[in-house]
Amino acid sequence: QVNSKQGGSPCKEKHVVLLSPVGKIQISGCETGVHEIKLPKMSVLPSGAESSVACEVCEGPEEMPQPLQQCTAWLRAYFCEPATTGTLPLPAFHHPLLQRDSFTRQVLWTLLNDVKFGEAVSYKQLADLAGNSRAARAVGGAMRSNPIPIIIPCHRVIRSSGDSGNYGGGQQLKEWLLSHE
Repeated sequence: QVNSKQGGSPCKEKHVVLLSPVGKIQISGCETGVHEIKLPKMSVLPSGAESSVACEVCEGPEEMPQPLQQCTAWLRAYFCEPATTGTLPLPAFHHPLLQRDSFTRQVLWTLLNDVKFGEAVSYKQLADLAGNSRAARAVGGAMRSNPIPIIIPCHRVIRSSGDSGNYGGGQQLKEWLLSHE
């Protein structure tokens, strides 16, 4: 449960499951913003993981809070019409990690704002962009703790060698996302 800033009362969290070309993506959030996106863990992509596969909400509340509506619309566009993601509003985020001031937050916001669709950046380059050129390892930690993958595109962060590196959703998913872009 996530506490909201006003008086620390718990959010009324809602959950949505989006059926995507890479499997079921679980999204949680409240009226204030998206809490988390959970990617399917997989070692092999489902057969038919093409961007042409429909991307639809398969489970969710009748009344979806606006941040969840925006999140599902953004993800649907990402998988089905990637060129349109730049014109869509990003959902508000409401995860404690993104509320308090920290290097992790700085790295995640830098990644969101500075590394565009189809681009890749090394851990060291992202550390430079976030203002601490010696913090490549800390950037790796920030990527591991990213609560909003795909929208905050941690899959775009690769090793300096050009190797794709690790990913919470697994190597196959990271490589699929990079080639999708």
